[in-house]
Amino acid sequence: MNTTAMKQRSGLGRSPVLLRQASLQRLSSLDASALTRQLDAFSAGRLREAVLTWEAMEERDETIRISSSKRKKAVARHGYEVLTLEESPAALAHKEALEYFYSHLAVTHALDENERGGFQLLVRQMMDAVGKRYAIHEIVWRPEPGGRLSAELRFVPLWCFENTTGKLRFNPNEFGSVSIALEEGGWMVSVGEGLMMACSIACLFKQLPLQDWLNYCQRHGTPAVLGTSSAERGSPEWSDMLEALQEFSSNSSVLISPTESIRVIERGNAGTLPFPILVEEMTRAIISLWRGGDLSTRSTHYGTGASLQQDEALLLETDDSEWISETLNTHLDAWVIRYLFGEKVRPLAKVHLHNSQKSNVDMDLKVDEFLLRHRAPLSLRQMLERYQRSLPTAGETLVSEPDSPAGKPESSET
Repeated sequence: MNTTAMKQRSGLGRSPVLLRQASLQRLSSLDASALTRQLDAFSAGRLREAVLTWEAMEERDETIRISSSKRKKAVARHGYEVLTLEESPAALAHKEALEYFYSHLAVTHALDENERGGFQLLVRQMMDAVGKRYAIHEIVWRPEPGGRLSAELRFVPLWCFENTTGKLRFNPNEFGSVSIALEEGGWMVSVGEGLMMACSIACLFKQLPLQDWLNYCQRHGTPAVLGTSSAERGSPEWSDMLEALQEFSSNSSVLISPTESIRVIERGNAGTLPFPILVEEMTRAIISLWRGGDLSTRSTHYGTGASLQQDEALLLETDDSEWISETLNTHLDAWVIRYLFGEKVRPLAKVHLHNSQKSNVDMDLKVDEFLLRHRAPLSLRQMLERYQRSLPTAGETLVSEPDSPAGKPESSET
């Protein structure tokens, strides 16, 4: 790791107010044509416009906000542990170094330094890649006395980058033509599914009928008042009647003479509006994209159960925890070991995220018990890792089987 990797490169923290202005995005004028252009530009590597639209949608659409928040928090809430890859003093030294690194990790947002935290915040920020395809952190390495290493990770919004060459480059200027390559060891790029590509289409097709539905309610939600007057049109009596009607119902009143008539023309089937159905379908699509199934309150209507939804959510959570662990192993673990133990040293420990694993534990226990009864060789390290446990370090007090009531270990009868 060279000396430049120990410095803050982006400079985003120096001018957050100026850069924040670029994130202002209006959804009111967004239509299908504009969104299509933004999505095509994102696919071509010009990320800014689509990402700004996605950020606005995540902030303002309640379905996306709730669904994405649940997806991000599900994988961040179980914590982590550092696992050794072999039983050796070197592996224990690597484990100790990584445990210190992650326990002293500082995490913030490049444009909002009020957002500060540790490992859990880092995972939630990395999960932004599930929606936007990429989540990028600047790594500010911090060597400490005693041969230890910590770091500050600064989350940088994706609209500050471009991907026209097939590799992300830093380019925070909206009209800037010069972009900067991301220095190896200085940035962490998390690559996820990019759900907002499809989710933004569903969000738009939800908002458009929702706005039409609101307009319909404003126009037809209150009854109209029909007044009849025998007075001559334009006479004082006619004007008095018109004024009375306007005071009673200023937006939904009509005045006609006995010889006149007004007929309301209904469009579509009487009593049936297309807006609720389309809004419902798009809402379900957004939830399914993020959570793997619609909400339990909606699922019974469409023939799916809460159990299936939980299984799908568990699969997503397990997959999320695995790819985040792999990203940390590549971008942080390897560099910590390289810096502290030498560039050519192979990492013998790695960080691993926990997850629910509700549906697999019982089956794993039964399989392991069966194999042990039949004297099958099992790796202790792999078994502990499967149950999210780690090998004890040298000198630790071990948990042993309790003694019998008589104070002596129980022995089997012959």
